[in-house]
Amino acid sequence: MAEPLEVNLDIVPTSRFQIIDVAPRVRAQVGDALSDYRRVLYCSHHTTAGYLEQGMCAKLGHSRNQLDPFFRFLQRLFPQNAGYQHDLMHLREELSEQQKEVEPVNADSHLTFMGGGLRNCVTYLNHPDEPVYFIELDGVFKDIQRQRRTTVLAYQAEEIVHRQRLQVPVPSDHTIDSHNLKDPRFGLFEQFEGWLDRFGIDKGRIELRLAPEERDAGLTVNEYETLLIRDDLPEALRDPLAYMVARGRNLARHPETIPGKTRDYATYDLIHLYNEFLEHLPFGRSVVDRIMSVLSTPAYRILRLKRSVSMLVSSSAESGPNRIVSGTYQTPILVQHHKPKKGVRTIDVTLRSFQ
Repeated sequence: MAEPLEVNLDIVPTSRFQIIDVAPRVRAQVGDALSDYRRVLYCSHHTTAGYLEQGMCAKLGHSRNQLDPFFRFLQRLFPQNAGYQHDLMHLREELSEQQKEVEPVNADSHLTFMGGGLRNCVTYLNHPDEPVYFIELDGVFKDIQRQRRTTVLAYQAEEIVHRQRLQVPVPSDHTIDSHNLKDPRFGLFEQFEGWLDRFGIDKGRIELRLAPEERDAGLTVNEYETLLIRDDLPEALRDPLAYMVARGRNLARHPETIPGKTRDYATYDLIHLYNEFLEHLPFGRSVVDRIMSVLSTPAYRILRLKRSVSMLVSSSAESGPNRIVSGTYQTPILVQHHKPKKGVRTIDVTLRSFQ
């Protein structure tokens, strides 16, 4: 059995939003070497660029012509420069004045990443003839092209080497709240590193999954920036449709002039946006309906946040200084829109080794 094969790609986007097929870039580095493997893991090191799950891409026909309107639609829900707290640089106390000059104004890209179900880490059954799309949402800022990196790891099979249920305390005074699972106070990553030492894993992945009984919560991997995660995201989750009215420039032109009818007025515009989107995306309404279903009421399903996230494990120096591979700003985040009864969330953690 061939050893797992790792390829690291450096990508320089040419536009802010870009759909990039990484498959030909991998072939340019290693030829047809990936064709000998059954599975391939794709890992983005960034919080505004990632991958859709393979099943979602299949529903979209593995086609740029359908992926493009899907993300353009989400960008209409979270428009750029719409007054997000994250983008008000005078409030960003963690940044120096010099950093504020170059810090991207990109809250919309973070929200689109989470709302669109993008992942930092996905595993595909290997189909060498199909494209694999790296979705870039914030590739250019002030005419500066961002430097992106993605790790591609091909393997034959994976083996579960350890599984453990962890209790994570999430005390909060807020109904809608979020928790940085990389925070040393939880001690999770210290445990994970101990497992890697104990089981001697060189290539693999760690999966965090909410226990089946957990409700009103979701997981994502993104930037845990206070204004984004504690202000912009909860505001969007509390009432997504009202949020769209406040932020969207093409929805409800003057809703403030008709108090009490804002929702109906916005819904009218939303229907037009919905039908416009479907005209360009003939694969059916299921994907759109899942997004729309959380816009008419408080966000019961938290847009498209998932119940699980994965993190790549690699001992290769090329994929980064840490064995648990992540970009500078990436962290697993637990988002909840109701407080658990005992102030604790249960997460099932699985460590897998690649072969």
